[in-house]
Amino acid sequence: RKAAWWSLGALWAGHVLVAHWLYRWLPPHGDGPAPWAQEAFITAWAAAVVAVAELLRVRREQWAAAREERAAAERRRADEERLRMARELHDVLAHSISVINVQAGVGLALLDSDPEQARTALTTIKSASKEALGEVRQVLESLRTPGDAPRAPAPGLDRLPELVEQAAGAGLTVTVTTDGDRTPLPPGTDLAAFRIVQEALTNVVRHSGSRTAQVRLAYRDGVLALRVEDEGPATGDDAGGSGSGLIGMRERAAALGGTTTAGPRPGGGFLVRAELPLSPGPHGPAATAGEAP
Repeated sequence: RKAAWWSLGALWAGHVLVAHWLYRWLPPHGDGPAPWAQEAFITAWAAAVVAVAELLRVRREQWAAAREERAAAERRRADEERLRMARELHDVLAHSISVINVQAGVGLALLDSDPEQARTALTTIKSASKEALGEVRQVLESLRTPGDAPRAPAPGLDRLPELVEQAAGAGLTVTVTTDGDRTPLPPGTDLAAFRIVQEALTNVVRHSGSRTAQVRLAYRDGVLALRVEDEGPATGDDAGGSGSGLIGMRERAAALGGTTTAGPRPGGGFLVRAELPLSPGPHGPAATAGEAP
């Protein structure tokens, strides 16, 4: 396109200059040669036409690039929103369905021999399914509601006792300890911490033979350090789960400038560690920050 504009401008300018040169040196009968001022004016005019043509070409390319950049930004925002929604739905449903699955097995096994215990299992199933439906509605409402409209508060570490209670209903005893002075967390950090603990406990219920787990929170040096571990052997191919939950943990932490690591413990069991910044912002603890407690 650039070559075409230059060729057109050069052709037109050349045509004008050649015609003017012929008129100067081979003027019609009775006409004298054109003055030098006229020659300078025609030359400047031809150069201006070429410059305007080039300016229009550059402007068109800039407008096209700006349109493409806006379209790419829209696609990125849509992809990020789909990823956020998928991560939220996974975290909500994986935990509740794991509890429901365990309790359904307990209820079936004890239906005849211990009806009261089976009834307790069914009650837990009802509670877990109701909570899952409520959180799914909250996720969907966040997609439908305008950005400036009020929304239901996102879950945070204040709901940690609910996770402990649900885990107990699935046969997992969870011990929670806190080090340091508890600091109010930004909403994003609070939600990420809750979801990381939730996913880690879900994986213990689904993939570990352990009946106990430990959750430790430490507030120090501008960082919230999380540690979730169990001591039992894996009951499936991978004690950490299928991988999507672990990826979601890392994405949540990375979005806040934090880090997450997960893997088998040297002495057996599985360990999840995360470090999240206590203050909002795109930059948090570096990947080389100290280990969780």
